[in-house]
Amino acid sequence: MAQDIFDKIRKNRGPIGQYSKGVHGYFTFPKLEGELGNKMIFRGKECLVWSLNNYLGLANHPEVREADAKAAEQYGLAYPMGARMMTGQTSEHEKLENELAEFMGKEDAILLNFGYQGMVSAIDCLVDRNDIIVYDSESHACILDGMRLHTGKRFVFKHNDMESFDKQMKNATALAEKTGGGILVITEGVFGMAGDQGNLKDIVAFRKSGKYNFRLFVDDAHGFGTLGKTGQGAGEEQGVQDEIDVLFGTFAKSMSSIGGFIAAEESIVEFLRYNMRSQMFAKALPITITIGARKRLELLRTRPELKNKLWEITDALQNGLRKAGFDLGSTNSPVTPVFMKGSLAEATNLTFDLRENYNIFCSIVIYPVVPKDVIMLRIIPTAAHTLDDVNYTIETFKKLKSKLDSGAYKSDQLAAVEVDKKA
Repeated sequence: MAQDIFDKIRKNRGPIGQYSKGVHGYFTFPKLEGELGNKMIFRGKECLVWSLNNYLGLANHPEVREADAKAAEQYGLAYPMGARMMTGQTSEHEKLENELAEFMGKEDAILLNFGYQGMVSAIDCLVDRNDIIVYDSESHACILDGMRLHTGKRFVFKHNDMESFDKQMKNATALAEKTGGGILVITEGVFGMAGDQGNLKDIVAFRKSGKYNFRLFVDDAHGFGTLGKTGQGAGEEQGVQDEIDVLFGTFAKSMSSIGGFIAAEESIVEFLRYNMRSQMFAKALPITITIGARKRLELLRTRPELKNKLWEITDALQNGLRKAGFDLGSTNSPVTPVFMKGSLAEATNLTFDLRENYNIFCSIVIYPVVPKDVIMLRIIPTAAHTLDDVNYTIETFKKLKSKLDSGAYKSDQLAAVEVDKKA
């Protein structure tokens, strides 16, 4: 007799889910309330928040709020009804795609209902069983899930390691000669946990040398709007924007909304429009979101002071933390990881102290995302933060590090938190 699937689930809640009863509502699924900004309400108290990907501070920008409100008043959230191929097409969707393509320096662009879903579906769409994927080992979950749909072979290279990339490209090329397929290289513009940029320039150099023939797909969720002279992203920052064949961006970070896009040459975008299942068989983005995204893109393009403020805060924060002796890894983007040594219990006790006694809220990253003895506090600076926020945070982190080193957070148990799950 087959086992009960639910029995299996009850016995194995997953690497993070196994802790759900003790951490839900506090360390996981916390409730941040109030207006989106540098300070919000957590458990009834105002906290300085470093966990929102609101890079350019557009979430509560008055022009954005006005555009959203007017669009909602005129259209609501239902229009258009249906998938774009059938009944969901509007001139606003087309205008946004044209504006994105122009801004990113590509021939065309296609909107995505959700960034994660779009990446998964795009990978599935672009390759068949004869093609080979070569990807960075630190690729985001949406890339990994997209490759689960791929019925062909894939090779992984060590994170940003060009010697490993060269080795895996040799393997991929040899296999492609047997299958008659092509090679799709997938990496990220900015890796969202560690904050380092993908080695796009070095990858492109392999192709320019004539050594390998491949197409390059870059997920630049965190680079779009934050990097490059105009905000195109990591490709512009590294001088290889024109060499990226398929470029993904999301509205969920710099544009403080929902959805995303893929920009590429016209023939590739047209192929995606007519073959990308997540867009063909799903309702179009509501026109209210589309109109709001156009306003956000306009501000991203025309208000360089927003990106300048982001980097003023980023530089002050990262330089101050490094000067204080903190390990930030190899970040070269606004994403700011702070690495410390400690157990899972110490991580929860430190984070509890940070939130309850210092009123700072930032994300804690634990095993299996990082090794078991590593505590990573992930800070996201934005244009909405102030230099006072930065200075207070640096001084607080010094105190936390001193407590951690003295053993103040040592415990055999995770921090006990009373959470009203009905609130």
